[in-house]
Amino acid sequence: MSDSAAAASPITPSRDERVAARSPREPLVLLALGVVALVISGIHPYERATWWMEVFPVFLGVPVLVATWRRFPLTPLAYRLIFVHALILMLGGHYTYARVPLGFWVQEALGLARNHYDRLGHLAQGFVPALLAREVFLRTTPLRRGAWLAFFVCCFALALSACYEFVEWWAALIGGSAADAFLGTQGDPWDTQWDMVLALCGALLGQLLLSRRQDRELARMGSGDS
Repeated sequence: MSDSAAAASPITPSRDERVAARSPREPLVLLALGVVALVISGIHPYERATWWMEVFPVFLGVPVLVATWRRFPLTPLAYRLIFVHALILMLGGHYTYARVPLGFWVQEALGLARNHYDRLGHLAQGFVPALLAREVFLRTTPLRRGAWLAFFVCCFALALSACYEFVEWWAALIGGSAADAFLGTQGDPWDTQWDMVLALCGALLGQLLLSRRQDRELARMGSGDS
């Protein structure tokens, strides 16, 4: 093969690189740390029912990740993002989103009118699922890198955010004022709209910041298009 042809062709990961990319060590460490964090967050939470509702995505998602690890392993980036997102949920579940100390610290430091920790939660709700969707789309659908992929990733993030708002609505209908801690609106009549806008911003930001890194990790795993 000529030098020009070699330069134009994609770099094929070696077998050792692919095995390293699929190593279970880091996911297992993150799983163990996540279990410890979950147990700690469940010790004397502000409201037990709210804790269950906030961390429910963790109980739903982790078994799926464990069951599919060998058949459909994700990139290290994806597992790290899931871990961070889980920590955000656990912290919000322990204190409730309106009472997280970190949010009060930011509120006082910036002179804000409310605790904005829930805003961080909804930003992450767009950021992390968007990159997960991007990875799955690249590996399982005809979509390729470009504007259409970015568009459908944002659509997925907004759809997921809308579904979560439906859950909050149903919780309000069923629980009434007892669901206030789970809703975390803090008297803001535009809370639902803010939540979805932030999820969209998170989806855009995630793709802008981490798409190239995700592509490199997919290449090392031998997944996605080159």
